[in-house]
Amino acid sequence: MAKKYKLKTHKATAKRFRVTGGGKVVRTKGGKSHLRRRTPKRTKHQFKKMLVLENSTDAKRVKRLAPYLKLYRQNPPG
Repeated sequence: MAKKYKLKTHKATAKRFRVTGGGKVVRTKGGKSHLRRRTPKRTKHQFKKMLVLENSTDAKRVKRLAPYLKLYRQNPPG
């Protein structure tokens, strides 16, 4: 019986992206943390939305860097 190897997850990728139930890779917008005092309320409200990765090459790269992202979507192991 051949031994199966575990793949290491790229932690920065796992923190930045999520996978939806349909398998789409989504990301949050940058620039949310500080220096937002003069930003209009409408712009700040739009930071809450998750954006779908339209570029299939980027989505494929994210799935390669974080192979267990879909598997542990809700409840990551300890």
